[in-house]
Amino acid sequence: MGAEASGSGPALRELVREAETSLLECKVCFERFGHRQQRRPRNLPCGHVVCLACVAALAHPRTLALECPFCRRACRGCDTSDCLPVLHLLELLGSALRPAPAAPRAAPSAPGVLTCHHAFGGWGTLVNPTGLALCPKTGRVVVVHDGRRRVKIFDAGGGCAHQFGEKGDAAQDIRYPLDVTVTNDCHVVVTDAGDRSIKVFDFFGQIKLVIGGQFSLPWGVETTPQNGVMVTDAEAGSLHLLEIDFPEGVLRRTERLQTHLCHPRGVAVSWLTGAIAVLEHPLAVGTGACSTTVKVFSSSMQLIGQVDAFGLSLFFPSKITASAVTFDHQGNVIVADTSNLAVVCLGKPEEFPVLKPIITHGLSHPVALTFTKENSLLVLDSAAHSIKVYKVDWG
Repeated sequence: MGAEASGSGPALRELVREAETSLLECKVCFERFGHRQQRRPRNLPCGHVVCLACVAALAHPRTLALECPFCRRACRGCDTSDCLPVLHLLELLGSALRPAPAAPRAAPSAPGVLTCHHAFGGWGTLVNPTGLALCPKTGRVVVVHDGRRRVKIFDAGGGCAHQFGEKGDAAQDIRYPLDVTVTNDCHVVVTDAGDRSIKVFDFFGQIKLVIGGQFSLPWGVETTPQNGVMVTDAEAGSLHLLEIDFPEGVLRRTERLQTHLCHPRGVAVSWLTGAIAVLEHPLAVGTGACSTTVKVFSSSMQLIGQVDAFGLSLFFPSKITASAVTFDHQGNVIVADTSNLAVVCLGKPEEFPVLKPIITHGLSHPVALTFTKENSLLVLDSAAHSIKVYKVDWG
């Protein structure tokens, strides 16, 4: 038994090396895939995977037409999409040589632990979804994804009620959506990494406003109780508050609330306290691996709580990688954890961290969270291309 355990380390390292050679490098340029723009793995319609730099090099400069370098099937550069399995494998191998015990499981019927009651979406209906929001007036669910129409709206039963936001290069099109929010008066706000802009639509899909030229990489977006819009800029390291006249489609004011943040992405606002939670993604020095930090500010932008991966490791047996953040109706901070495929409650900011797993099974790659008025938790599972609805099961 001891000899078998002692041999597992070299065997695992050999498996990682084989995966890096066979799966994690582009077979056109032989460069390693990565999360940075030019090295992101892209699916061609035929199923082969190449890096974005090779897609750009192979595509015709005007028509974007290209042939797959392996099977010669014709396609267009704009018909490619991120290869999420390779991106997920890149994240997993960053910690493959470290032991990662599974998150502790609680009894499904215990109060506070959530169980999945149903799911909707699925492959084809959604393609590599990245952002999730609820319409506060109608209760409809809004998702942004990599389909031909980037914004999809679901009714209470999980059926597709409406979709809009064409995939294209025009100002009103959506190139690469990262996140979405719905304002108090039912306007849909999308962060578009493709042209580094913020796009505002009415609930029927008519473009109202395009805000470009102000952000390096707008990422997370959230509505405030006062109907303002919070936006993180991942490249500039900043947090902004936008005041928009939505009926008129006019940007009234932009305020930079925080600077010197470290690659901020997700953002959430508590409607109970006005607190603002931001997810930072600092890069570990020398490794290129990504860690996470949760910072919570008061409504007056005073730092009231902070915890990073190291701090969480003192209380939890395995590494936590936060991919999304929200507040529950009691003001607790809730994060999605892609390392343990779980959702964890961190407690109130002044109590950080009070770790309590509330979902420990049934997830593949959670990337967005939001609570309904009825206190159900919606989880956007990117790897399953679906929205999963979790509720407290009282037994």
